[in-house]
Amino acid sequence: MRTHVTATVRSCFASLCQIRSVQRCLPQHALLTLICALVVSKVDYCCSVLAGVSGHLLDRLQSILNSAARLVFSARRSKRITPLLRDLHWLWVPEWIQFRLCVLAFRCLNASAPPYLTESVRRRADVEGRRHLRSSTTMTLVVPSVQRLTLGDRTFPVAASRAWNSLPPAIQTVSSFTSFRQQLKTHLFRLSFG
Repeated sequence: MRTHVTATVRSCFASLCQIRSVQRCLPQHALLTLICALVVSKVDYCCSVLAGVSGHLLDRLQSILNSAARLVFSARRSKRITPLLRDLHWLWVPEWIQFRLCVLAFRCLNASAPPYLTESVRRRADVEGRRHLRSSTTMTLVVPSVQRLTLGDRTFPVAASRAWNSLPPAIQTVSSFTSFRQQLKTHLFRLSFG
């Protein structure tokens, strides 16, 4: 994933440099729209495949969001980034990845994801031997066992199941996709910025 992250970082910083050159000509809302369209969308694209990557790669992606937030508010590098991200209502990169994994898991459970993803995720209640256990009444998912911890933990069924199982039951039982996304982002935002 190093090559993918390096290409994303290079592309995003090139876009930020171009946006910085016209920054004074744009009002803040237009600048934010431009940054979201040209920079944040690149960080967000397929970020669920980054589950389990090293902290160094996540830090490089976080540096993009930090620079974008500073550009929106015309802040210096010495200014703390946490209040800026909180004002923009942006998540940290690890929470962003968890958000995307949980959204994909929700779509799999509600049969709105592609079949190859839907078939890889199973509820504990759907497993034959677990129907009479207390866990069968919850909305938790089966975390498949893996042989190689380095690669196996990063596969979609494992990463999505772990991300889904970490959610509170109140969020897991939401039936509307829009409500689920809102409650999930609020939950992850509270975890990030307390």
